[in-house]
Amino acid sequence: MQIPVQKLKELIVSEGLITPEIFDSIVQESQRLNQKVEDILVSRGIISSDYFYALLSRHIGIELANLSTIPIDEAVLALVSLDLARQKGVVAFRREADGSIAVAMEDPSDLKTIEFLERHLKVRVKPFLAKSGDLEKGFAIYNRALSQDFKRTIEENIKKSLEVKGDKVEDVAAALPIVAIVDNFLSYALSAHASDIHIEMLETSVLVRFRIDGILHEVTRIPKDVELPIVARIKLLAGLKIDEHYKPQDGRMRYRVGDEITDVRVSIMPTLYGEKIVMRLLPAGQKPLALEEIGMLDDMVKIVEEALKKSFGMVVSCGPTGSGKTTTLYSILNMLNKPEVNMVTVEDPIEYHIQYVNQTQINPMAGVTFASALRAFLRQDPNIILVGEIRDEETAEISVHAALTGHILLSSLHTNDAATAVPRLIDMKVPPFLIAAVLNLIIAQRLVRKICVSCIESFAPTPDILEILKHAHEELGIGDERPMPKTLYRGRGCPVCGFTGYKGRMGIFEVLEIDNDVRSIVGSPEFSLDALMTLAKQKNMVTMFEDGVRKAELGMTTMEEVLRVIRE
Repeated sequence: MQIPVQKLKELIVSEGLITPEIFDSIVQESQRLNQKVEDILVSRGIISSDYFYALLSRHIGIELANLSTIPIDEAVLALVSLDLARQKGVVAFRREADGSIAVAMEDPSDLKTIEFLERHLKVRVKPFLAKSGDLEKGFAIYNRALSQDFKRTIEENIKKSLEVKGDKVEDVAAALPIVAIVDNFLSYALSAHASDIHIEMLETSVLVRFRIDGILHEVTRIPKDVELPIVARIKLLAGLKIDEHYKPQDGRMRYRVGDEITDVRVSIMPTLYGEKIVMRLLPAGQKPLALEEIGMLDDMVKIVEEALKKSFGMVVSCGPTGSGKTTTLYSILNMLNKPEVNMVTVEDPIEYHIQYVNQTQINPMAGVTFASALRAFLRQDPNIILVGEIRDEETAEISVHAALTGHILLSSLHTNDAATAVPRLIDMKVPPFLIAAVLNLIIAQRLVRKICVSCIESFAPTPDILEILKHAHEELGIGDERPMPKTLYRGRGCPVCGFTGYKGRMGIFEVLEIDNDVRSIVGSPEFSLDALMTLAKQKNMVTMFEDGVRKAELGMTTMEEVLRVIRE
């Protein structure tokens, strides 16, 4: 639901939040990128999400329902099924004195949905406006019941599957009980906001775990007897060879729940007790986030923006697998997305679809590798190139020469911090003087869980936490110059976060700007990593640990999370 653009302009220009000229330029950018004007205003920090919804509530004359603070009547909630609630973007949360049902909606002006609900509930509906994030509190209450339903459904279908007979495993895999088990794995994982499903073969059972906010949680264990048909079912869906059990296989499929489509990447690996399956869940059609939205604070955003003003050179994102490197690169790519430039990417896989960007999926079977695709793209007059990952000497060599010959090149490396990106490139036979010539910026990062905003509380750090923090300072060579925090924050645990105290993830970063002083050290034949790190410290580079600590002090994450990911 939106405020008409002209009305939104009048409201926020009248309050001095933006000039008319800047607003008009944002409108043009929103049309080109096919994004909402308010989304760009929020991502740039011009207005907050709460401010926009307050404006929207006044504009449409419908009360705003904050489900983070309003009690939800579970008996009323259950009147609308979870699938229907998600599909329509609604949460029924209480019965009014006149007998009508109060329903929080993303779009309370949607008369068709209101009429549908009134027919469904056989009672009048009173609509309230709600942010999509606030609706999650209602969905979280559904999830408790859903968890019980999931376990009961799995148990029932396992019993039925053991009775299924067939000459071939694919016949059993196509039987309704096996189909229902796999569908339940996928639907429950999506409702729990899992990023990955792990199906692991143990000696006497099959273990199913979901990765939620970066942490693996055991969901269920199922009998070994249904292992083969479940593996076969997933192979069928992903277009893999059912009779291949001794080689790794990778495939893809799409899964639909209501109007939501999820891309599922499937990886199968032979292990001692059978084939392990990992399914990565990627919502189709998701859009790149602004750097502020992924957790980067203003001082680092300014350094990145300054580096991106250069007409050529490399920007490298560093970190281990699953640290959010690709998301950061997409954010930067979106910042550079202008009508006057030709942008191309070589990726594995393509995780976000960006308008006006030519994106290519690598396919080694067809001879499309990072190196070969990069060579081909250099003949297509690109201005900006994204290479998903620099994995080998050939890709490193072509990337460096592309950045040296007038292109902006974005890519990622597997290193622990920003400074070690340089020796990593040297290991790939890139001469130090070339590295010094082309590098503009190195970003290193990790992902930490965010404190749940529905149950956040402050507390004074205990002596134990302060002692742990002091040891961490010593290990990381920070010393006593960093003062100890006076106040920290944590989540008590509530239905919204599954009683974990955390909801969602964000990045902690360190950004190494490559200026002339850094170039002289990087380009030296006697390159020293210690000298580079010392210089970065002298230039007051904020390390990942320091960035994490300040975010813990701001109530964005916890100190335990920062220490967990830094020590990993």
